[in-house]
Amino acid sequence: MIGIIRYGAGNIFSLTAALDRLGIAYGMVNTVADLELFDRYIIPGVGHAGAAMQKLKQTGLVPAIKALEKPTLGICVGMQLLTSYSEEGDSDLLNIVPIKTLKFKSSPDHKVPHTGWNRVYAEKENSLFENIPAGSYFYFVHSYFIEYDNVYTLAATNYDIKFSASIWQQNFYGVQFHPEKSGVYGETLLTNFSKL
Repeated sequence: MIGIIRYGAGNIFSLTAALDRLGIAYGMVNTVADLELFDRYIIPGVGHAGAAMQKLKQTGLVPAIKALEKPTLGICVGMQLLTSYSEEGDSDLLNIVPIKTLKFKSSPDHKVPHTGWNRVYAEKENSLFENIPAGSYFYFVHSYFIEYDNVYTLAATNYDIKFSASIWQQNFYGVQFHPEKSGVYGETLLTNFSKL
């Protein structure tokens, strides 16, 4: 069963609605003790990475999250929290994946935030992207991106520059897009995660 980590910075409703549609069991993680109840975890997130990190610290869950050995998926800001640092709020983050979250530069052809559907290309063999064709569309809403690094990038997207649409480090995964808002392939990804 999936434990959704609650820290006051996640759009829980759209995620739980998607899990309900898919028949995937879940519950909420509010304390360190709650972590024992689940066999995998999702860290949701919307908004400001620096503020989200402060909220996460206030829960007292940070050391326990960093020590997790079960599959853990960060979504949007939840993925950014897995990185070492964000330019948003000049913030040190969880540093589970040693890469940085940077701000998009706006241009006439590439407005910020990057909002809408964009193609995602998996770059490594991994069960998270099983049955998802290369170049499938996913839904993005973000002004900050995770730098591309071929060691940690599981899937990439282009928006003026190439960036990490998904990252992977041992049992930790992240997706910058919102699978719960990405139609059939987003639902496929959530189902894949529930079976990792």
